[in-house]
Amino acid sequence: MLERSALIRATLPFAHEQRARSWWHLWSTLTLLVAAVALAAAPLPVPLRLIGSVLAGLMQCRMFIIYHDYQHGAILKKSKLATALMTGYGILTLNPPSTWNDSHNHHHKHNAKIRGASIGSFPVMTVAAWQQASRGERFMYAISRHPITIFFAWFTVFLYSMTIKSLLRKPSQHLDCAVAVVLHIGLWVVLAVFAPLAMVYAFIIPCMLASILGAYLFYAQHSFPDVDLCEKSEWNYCYAALKSSSFLDTTRIMHYFTGNIGYHHVHHLNAKIPFYRLPETMAALPELQSPGITRLNPLAIRACFRLKLWDETQRKMVGFNSAVPAGA
Repeated sequence: MLERSALIRATLPFAHEQRARSWWHLWSTLTLLVAAVALAAAPLPVPLRLIGSVLAGLMQCRMFIIYHDYQHGAILKKSKLATALMTGYGILTLNPPSTWNDSHNHHHKHNAKIRGASIGSFPVMTVAAWQQASRGERFMYAISRHPITIFFAWFTVFLYSMTIKSLLRKPSQHLDCAVAVVLHIGLWVVLAVFAPLAMVYAFIIPCMLASILGAYLFYAQHSFPDVDLCEKSEWNYCYAALKSSSFLDTTRIMHYFTGNIGYHHVHHLNAKIPFYRLPETMAALPELQSPGITRLNPLAIRACFRLKLWDETQRKMVGFNSAVPAGA
């Protein structure tokens, strides 16, 4: 078994992009995304338009992982064309670069810390803290981790938390958030007036689907049955990557649509590894081959959603029924 520092060093050979391969993934993904949106928008029979809607949502999710990798500096560094494309995509999908980088970089630096890890992530409250919390605090916390919040993630996570909230907090630093809000309002108005059916099939359904899938993956990759969290005093980067980040055990086609983000423990160990090299990294290093596992089947999804609080005594995530609020 490699020591922690040696394990991180062992990932370094994989943290180099293959430039032509990066461009291929970007252009092929954009082409398929545009084609799916065109199919959904075209005046065709409803079943065909729905197929286009679903494919557009899935390809939007994949495109987001490419955007995510670019923001990490894993692919297409110093390319002005890539910068323009990624900035536009981030604004269009309510993930403006300014707020995304702030929150996501914080998440990587504080992943698995019981306290201080809520920025850029779903909040985690301990059993003891929940027992002492007011009814209002418990309500807001429960809502933040509720399936309804993830189902409406387009509005709750991306429009409000990522964009509007950041803009209101620091307007001068998040002008791209203002552009994103104005652009979205404009799209809603124009499509509602001139192409209402195209709005439903080519805009609403794909964005809803991509947002649900993206938000759930982010939730489940750090809220799964075998997750381990720790106090800041005992935290270390390598342990957090391997024990608080999961591996999504799914089909090859879903790994494609999700841009291999299911190899999440590998990504957290070294965020500079391009998404298309994550599988080979895991295959090459035995230390990465026994991660906590999540899946996309109904039972696994239900199991993740039932995890609400961190029990410091049992050192595991538990449901609300495991804790009775003080004074209840």
